[in-house]
Amino acid sequence: MFRLLNIEFHKLKHNRASKVLSIIYFGLLTSIALIAAIKFDIGPIKFHLADQGIFNFPYIWHFNTYIAAILKFFLLLVIVSMMANEYSHKTLKQNLIDGLSKKEFILSKFYTVIAFAAISTVFVFLVSLILGYAYSDYNEFSIVFSDLEYLFAFFIKLVGFFSFGLFMGILVKRSAFAVGGIVVWFIAESIFKGYLFWQFKNSDFSEVSERVNGIMRFLPLEAMANLIKEPFTSFNAVRSAARRMGEDLSKNVDVQFLDIAIVSFWTFIFIFLSYRLLKKRDL
Repeated sequence: MFRLLNIEFHKLKHNRASKVLSIIYFGLLTSIALIAAIKFDIGPIKFHLADQGIFNFPYIWHFNTYIAAILKFFLLLVIVSMMANEYSHKTLKQNLIDGLSKKEFILSKFYTVIAFAAISTVFVFLVSLILGYAYSDYNEFSIVFSDLEYLFAFFIKLVGFFSFGLFMGILVKRSAFAVGGIVVWFIAESIFKGYLFWQFKNSDFSEVSERVNGIMRFLPLEAMANLIKEPFTSFNAVRSAARRMGEDLSKNVDVQFLDIAIVSFWTFIFIFLSYRLLKKRDL
């Protein structure tokens, strides 16, 4: 494992674009802390976002992993360009000539995917821990380290998404087309979701929504999105405001085991198909 990882990180070390994108990605993860600096001071109206409880433990784990997951596209570019470079620079063929099997080659890429996801997760954990201890109203150990399942879901989400990017990179061999393929897949899932709503349009809306979501959750990108649901409606201030207006925003935003299982299944499928493609392809 470490030998294969060393080979991949050696390649990335000499790839300027990958280094720049990685720095931008981790820089943006750090910039979550800038949310704490948002202040409005207009006459009698004084508003400091950090004082509103968004960095309270354990809510911060949900909020920060959701925001950090939006930034995953920067590392996706590293993954797909890493694969595209193997074809354009002929390093894939050279690795195989030097004795690396196709299975080891795919494993080296998958280990890199896991490494990126693990480093990102640890990074978000540390940033969240620092912000939480700086701004949270609750610092008891049992509260601080509750709801850490959001970090696990974040890790699974990144591994699944990057594995999808790896598969597309092997399938089309070009970074731009690989990213374009993922965008097309996303559009296709959205169209299919709209079609399902249209099919069930004569039923009660809440029932339709439940049926559509029950079907959509088994598709890869939708399953990844379901791992960490939006955190805003679980924010106490938002719920209080909604109750005053007669609205009920309560819904289940917990990490679901079924969603983890679905994304893990798709991850296996993407890696397996990547290996089958490489095995059959004449290099």
